[in-house]
Amino acid sequence: MAVKMLGYFERSSVIHQLSGFTKLVIFLLWSSAAMLTYDTRILIILFILSMIIFKLSKVQLKEIRYVLMLILFFLLLNNIAIYLFSPQEGVKIYGSSHELFSIYGRYNLTLEQLFYQFNVTLKYFVVTPVALLFIITTHPSEFAASLNKIGISYKISIAVSLALRYLPDIQRDFRTISQVQQARGVDFSKNEKITKRLKNVVSIMMPLIFSSLDRIDTISQAMELRSFGKHKKRTWYSERPLSKLDWYSLLISIFLFIVIIIVTFHDGSRFYNPFN
Repeated sequence: MAVKMLGYFERSSVIHQLSGFTKLVIFLLWSSAAMLTYDTRILIILFILSMIIFKLSKVQLKEIRYVLMLILFFLLLNNIAIYLFSPQEGVKIYGSSHELFSIYGRYNLTLEQLFYQFNVTLKYFVVTPVALLFIITTHPSEFAASLNKIGISYKISIAVSLALRYLPDIQRDFRTISQVQQARGVDFSKNEKITKRLKNVVSIMMPLIFSSLDRIDTISQAMELRSFGKHKKRTWYSERPLSKLDWYSLLISIFLFIVIIIVTFHDGSRFYNPFN
């Protein structure tokens, strides 16, 4: 069965009913709040809210499991890199050291380092669901309209829209080329050694690149024939006016963002320190 890794998922949910502009502003406020604060209490509340929002979207985790697995893989690499390059970062931030055990030299495991990296991991879990929802619940054309509405050039907005539209096409072409290669006897299953499987996957890349270049050339010619870029402004067929739901969502998001900033910096530091 074909699996759609990332793209627009059409659903009848309250999240889909929001305009692209509203979702873009909420995503920017949400991600900014998550990046600024290191207050664990706030991050946990945001994580719970992000899970509730994800549930409201009616998108199933299994539908985006490959993207989630990729994100979790990079999260693991990020945590390993943090510890390798700065194993005492938590000690510096929280001003104390509760050592659990020593490894070698400056590499020891402390509660402070674990707590710091727990907060970093929590940030990923806070931002990832909302970021994915923004992509998979917003139609690319509406996304382009929302970007243009906040002041970004419509040429850049269209380029971003085309990139999002192109993701499902790349996935479809990859599956098609893969099936053709398998029909010719190329094995991508676990029966082959990992090195052989990687080599076989690379054999898909060249046809995929050429088909992508051909599609890009077709799109660019079509846009040129329609005089794209001639005018400084343009109208948007997919742009939607803000509804009451949009206004309520924006007001709640702005209020929440202000509260988070006040709570985070009320004592002059954005780090919550349970070791005092």
